[in-house]
Formats: sequence, C-alpha cells, structure tokens
Amino acid sequence: MIALVSSMVMRWSWMVARLFNEDFLKMTIPHPIPYQGSKRHLAKKIAPFIPANTHRLIEPFVGSGALSIYMAYHHIIHQFILNDINAPLIHLWDSILSDPIRLIKTYTLLWHNQHGRERRYYDLIRTRFNQTHAPYYLLYLLARCVKASVRYNADGHFNQSLDNRRKGKHPETMRREIMALHQLLHNKTRLYSQDYVRVLQLATPDDVVYLDPPYVGLAQKRTSRYLQTIDEARFLKQLEWLNDKHIPFILSYDGRTGQNQFHHQLPETLNLTYVELEAGRSSQQTLLGRNEITYESLYLSPSLIKKLNNAIIPTQSPRQLSLFEEIA
Repeated sequence: MIALVSSMVMRWSWMVARLFNEDFLKMTIPHPIPYQGSKRHLAKKIAPFIPANTHRLIEPFVGSGALSIYMAYHHIIHQFILNDINAPLIHLWDSILSDPIRLIKTYTLLWHNQHGRERRYYDLIRTRFNQTHAPYYLLYLLARCVKASVRYNADGHFNQSLDNRRKGKHPETMRREIMALHQLLHNKTRLYSQDYVRVLQLATPDDVVYLDPPYVGLAQKRTSRYLQTIDEARFLKQLEWLNDKHIPFILSYDGRTGQNQFHHQLPETLNLTYVELEAGRSSQQTLLGRNEITYESLYLSPSLIKKLNNAIIPTQSPRQLSLFEEIA
C-alpha cells in the first residue's frame, strides 16, 4: 500500500513538473496581468542598459512587471524585488507566484460565468472586489475593463467601466501565461506593498533600480482618480539619495507623442543621461485613428553609466538639462 501511494505521488509530481515545463517551453514571454502603462513592448529596448552582472532588479512601481519578466525570461537577472503601493495588485502577484492553480481555476470560472450577462456580471464582480480585494476578482476586472487601467473613486473603490470590445483573455491562454510566469519568478522574487521610499532602502550598488512612477510624464495632468500620484520634490530627493549611495537606476519619466511634448525639467545636478525610445502607437492613438508615434524617455544614472563602462549611449534627442514583508 505504501509503495502504491509512493508511486502515485511520484507520478503526480512528474505530471505537474511536465505541465510546468511544457507550458514554459511553448510560451513566449508571459504577461498574464493586463495593465495600462505596461512596458512589455519597450522591455527589450530597456534591457541593454542593465549591466549583465547585476545582482537584483528592483521595481518600486512594478505594475505588471514587464521589465522583470523580460530579464527573467532571458536569464539576464535571477533575483527581483517587486513593490507596488496597490496592495491588491501585489496580492495578485503573490497568487501567481505561490498559488497559481487556485487563481487559474477561479479565473476560468469567472470567465465562463460572464457569458450572456457581461455588463451585470462585471458590475457584480467589481462590487465583490471592492468588498474583498480578492486577487482573482482583480485579474478578471483587468481583463475586461477599459484600457486595462486601474481607477479608484474618492472612497478608494475600483470604478473603471467594462470595455465591451474586450472579452478577456481566454482561460487556456491565461493558464499557460500564469504557469509560465510562476515558473520564471516564484523562487526568485520578494514582494512588497510599501511606500516606494522604503523599498529603495533595500537597494545596494550591486542592484539596478528601475523606476516607472505612475501617472507622471506622459500624463498631461494629475488626477485623483488614481491610487497614487507622486510628490515630485520628494521623488527628486530620492534620486539624489540613490546617486549619493552610488546605486544604479533607470528612470522612465516622460516622453512625447507627435508634436505634444510631456517633458519634466529634471535638475542638471542629477547628471542623468537622456535616451529616447520609440514606443509605437499608443492604444489611445489607435482608438482615435491617429498615426502619431509615441516616444518614451529614459534617464540613466551616473553609476549605471559607469557600470556600462562609460559606453556612448545613442540618443534620438538632445540631453535634457534639467502585506507581505515589513521593511525594517
């Protein structure tokens, strides 16, 4: 009897391992979390600015984590710290990394139950999410809401509307992507939902910090609809602190679309190197039927440039002058 049970356990373990490995081998870079502002199309252009000997990649504003996923997929970096002030989003990340099977099963059930009553069902799930903050509800909402963007009202409740054109990622596709992301990051990642300043305290000169602060730069004005806006003066102080500690960082902060410039005047004393990346047409431009190309800006810290052996960085434009673990 013991031998039979042992044999069954070994066979089950082999089947689970095979499921993970087959999904991983078939998978392109997985992106199970749909999220407005994701850098999934820019990650391969940002990656060359990260030194190959980097110990960890730290994302204080992780969102969907496109850059970390890219670096893990290509075996460039093997340790990650991912943080977001949006606690339900980090709960979703934790579900992917620690309990993917339950997340997949629940998403599949939600996806199938919506058919024929999409709007009423979406509103019901949105209400349940605001009551519970359950990660599977958030995943469903992001899969179905307008622009995959998180919006909150004055009471802190998710209030983004249903997008009738988006049916949500098919459960089988979602299953493969969740499993592949789990395989990539589950034993390599520390998750936090803290103020970004506290997470920066974890960084060392052997790490690279990628800063993609929410709703600045390309946004023409700030709005209370978002969960977090960034105090610019406080943020610039943190950049100074990173420089003082010789911690390499990359900052995504602004850009342009067509003739519209959304540049922030960063202090010259930061000594940042400016790089402009073509990001293609934004979803908003596509919806409006426009062909204008969006360009996003990167700012590279002096310590990063030094680690890149002072390589000449090509620019397309002139340099701009100007929850889980409590962090002690």
